[in-house]
Amino acid sequence: MASTIHCDIVSAEAEIFSGTAAMVVITGEEGELGIAPRHAPLLTRIKPGQVRVMLPEGGEEFYYVSGGMLEVQPHVVTVLADTAARADDLDEAAAVRAKEEAERALSDRTADMEVAEAQARLAEAVAQLAALERLRKNLKR
Repeated sequence: MASTIHCDIVSAEAEIFSGTAAMVVITGEEGELGIAPRHAPLLTRIKPGQVRVMLPEGGEEFYYVSGGMLEVQPHVVTVLADTAARADDLDEAAAVRAKEEAERALSDRTADMEVAEAQARLAEAVAQLAALERLRKNLKR
């Protein structure tokens, strides 16, 4: 039997994924993490971006998280996301609009939006677009 790890991806709104995985790949504050079965315990913040769940039968599923926390135990990975969605459920047009709005706010210092808020929105929109681009590339394989 192949070695697996249980993975839960949850947000404040809903549970997005709960099941077994051969490996989970996610971006932490210090860089990309590959979580395999029997990984050492770990607790870290995660950056906005893609979560890749490699399934035991060989497929992959892609999710987007807007940030949050990652808890790793030897047999369980828990992603507690601020916001989470299946990558193919993301709205590319809305992400492009959000990116453009945040870029305008950053360039226009008199805008109503605070600089830190604009930077956070820009990072989130860019992460959504990157997750969509990776999903497209992986579907073409």
